[in-house]
Amino acid sequence: MIYARIAGTGSYLPGDPVTNADLVSRGIETSDDWIVERTGIRSRHLAGPDIGSSELARLASERAISAAGLVPDDIDLIIVATSTPDYIFPSTATLLQAKLGIVNGCAAFDVQAVCSGFIYGLTVAEKFIRSGSHRRALVVGAEVFSRILDWSDRGTCVLFGDGAGAVVLEASDKPGILASALHADGSHHPILCVPGGVAAGQVVGDPFLRMDGQAVFKFAVKVLGDVALEVAEAGRMKLGDLDWLIPHQANVRILQATAKRLGLAMDRVITTVDRHGNTSAASIPLALDLAVRDGRIGRGQRVLLEGVGGGFTWGAALLEF
Repeated sequence: MIYARIAGTGSYLPGDPVTNADLVSRGIETSDDWIVERTGIRSRHLAGPDIGSSELARLASERAISAAGLVPDDIDLIIVATSTPDYIFPSTATLLQAKLGIVNGCAAFDVQAVCSGFIYGLTVAEKFIRSGSHRRALVVGAEVFSRILDWSDRGTCVLFGDGAGAVVLEASDKPGILASALHADGSHHPILCVPGGVAAGQVVGDPFLRMDGQAVFKFAVKVLGDVALEVAEAGRMKLGDLDWLIPHQANVRILQATAKRLGLAMDRVITTVDRHGNTSAASIPLALDLAVRDGRIGRGQRVLLEGVGGGFTWGAALLEF
């Protein structure tokens, strides 16, 4: 039987950290204490005006491919999760393919599930590999959310940052992804959205991120708890047997509430939101790569990844790393 396992991880954060104090110095009416108390965020990274999601994806992908002991042309499927693509089209995945110098004609496409995007992409890639049609997939979450923030809205602009994370998923005779689940409910879209578009060369509607923070918090804690229980049951594993939980890094209060609902101590939750804020589809692979590279996550450990994002979308994947 063919399974899919993570063979390598990589990530990239642009520029120097931008602290809460830096935001205050730029004229945003907030404070370090206000941001830390409500979100746990102390800094984030912001891409320069000439850096798009595809470039962040390239830098993260090169590290993941190298960690897997491969070269770019070994990849036969590319999936990029992003809500902030370089262009309306072509896809960021095809731009990444060109930047990596992959000339084997492999399939490349984007998925758009906002902060759940990496889980969606990972789950889709696993199905390709388990079908036998592909052997090595590059799955990337890459975002430049700073481009869609209203910097006069302190309730949202302090929350987000830019970055990219990537994994190489490879065919294996040993189980890697043990279970996964994806969900969506479009009726909740008004509580987190960018309600704008482009028509006839003009922005139509509102091009900035808008969020009802309290409604998002309640919804996120519920579905993150539900989907964690769902995939644990599907993978025939008790949550107490997990080595690590890596939730979407949105807000430390959401992480704490989710861990409490699942009966997990926070020392088993990988937390990186304090240093890079909410990087949407990039946040889970960023956290995963950090924990792999600092030695916390090693082979044979059991890890649960989960995300929730605008749409609303949510999902989880249970791994044996």
